[in-house]
Amino acid sequence: MTKAVTVLGTGLMGAGMARSLLRAGLDVTVWNRSADKARPLAADGATVAEDPVAAVAGADVVVTMLFDAESVGAVMTEAIGAMKSEAVWAQCATVGLDGVEALASLAAKHNVPYVDAPVLGSRQPAEDGKLIVLAGGDSGLQDALAPVFDAIGTRTLWVGPRAGDGHRLKLAANSWVLSLTAGTAQALALTRNLGLDPQLFLDLIAGGGLDNGYAQLKGRAMIAGEFPAAFSLDGAVKDAGLIAAALRSAGADDRLMTAIRSQYESAAAAGHGDSDMSAVFVTHGQEDAQ
Repeated sequence: MTKAVTVLGTGLMGAGMARSLLRAGLDVTVWNRSADKARPLAADGATVAEDPVAAVAGADVVVTMLFDAESVGAVMTEAIGAMKSEAVWAQCATVGLDGVEALASLAAKHNVPYVDAPVLGSRQPAEDGKLIVLAGGDSGLQDALAPVFDAIGTRTLWVGPRAGDGHRLKLAANSWVLSLTAGTAQALALTRNLGLDPQLFLDLIAGGGLDNGYAQLKGRAMIAGEFPAAFSLDGAVKDAGLIAAALRSAGADDRLMTAIRSQYESAAAAGHGDSDMSAVFVTHGQEDAQ
């Protein structure tokens, strides 16, 4: 039975996931490349490891939630040899299809059971244990991972048997999230730049077939110009690039996602990379109107 879980990466998402695991009564060890992001979790009951090798040594499940495929690969190349026999690696970061394959190969090389398990949700759902887990891999690992996935999420969807199946659905979902956020930003900027109060757009769609809770949430932040990060602009740039690459590899047209990525990229380049992705609004009108 899974009792000990290690979380490698305690940024916006990983810290909340670690706290959710602690609330579920699991023994949690955490590690982060920037140690100051891991140390506060000691007050919640986590063991803070000094290095990834020590972090994974006693774990039944190792959860990776680092920024990208390169960072996950570098950390796990160092740590994977220290995992105990039968421990399972749940790879929850969004790393793209090529990244999934590379990490699955690393796991296979070391005979480590591996599940591709990206999560749908942002900082607050991670804190509340209300993510959706999109798992791809051997269904025989479901029992071992259930205590972990049940702690961090409200629902686990086993998408398919291949490592990468979880990512295939996650990239499709993120394409919708990124498109919706950018589209909301454009509509609000156009409303304001045509001389109207942008709140009128949100009022217009409220309660009708065009309404969307996410658009309302992000739209209010855009109008207020307040962008505390739930999902960062830098993360949006990264994921948009992974989505565009997946579209190309599938023989689909990537032009829309490439254009959307350029908008997030412009906002990040303007100094908003650590802000919430709703700060894409800045380049859609706030600065242009000044």
